[in-house]
Amino acid sequence: MANHKATKKDVRQSKARNERNRYYGKTTRNAIRDLKKLTDKAAAGEKLSDVISMIDKLAKRNVIHKNKAANLKSKLSKKVNTLA
Repeated sequence: MANHKATKKDVRQSKARNERNRYYGKTTRNAIRDLKKLTDKAAAGEKLSDVISMIDKLAKRNVIHKNKAANLKSKLSKKVNTLA
């Protein structure tokens, strides 16, 4: 365990960041899941922009890699475009 004051603070900060990142990640995964369930193209198109924004924020915060973000956005866009 940490003995220095600054190291103890760093442990507290990293724990808080980890919880925050887990929350954002889980929320985004749920939004992606809900988007994949949609069958109406208009509704999916509206939701797609919100989900892409969430994915971009995860990549910006380094919760996920930028290439993973790009792959997710690409796959979701293809899925929405194939809806009738």
